[in-house]
Amino acid sequence: MDALLQFFAYEHLPPHLQSVSKPFGDMARKLAAELPANPESTTALRKLLEAKDCAVRAVLFKPLPSYVMD
Repeated sequence: MDALLQFFAYEHLPPHLQSVSKPFGDMARKLAAELPANPESTTALRKLLEAKDCAVRAVLFKPLPSYVMD
């Protein structure tokens, strides 16, 4: 599980993305410290990582111009 924690680092991000990413990193470290090491714990961290990535992409999202979707 500890190897997955590297993907929850947020210090290198610009401030507007740090504020989105930090809560996920905090939760990941808490889970890694408190959950027993087993496949379900690893899956929990992986799914949390997916959620973090989606949240960051939500902030970065820019709608496509309408002519691109035609």
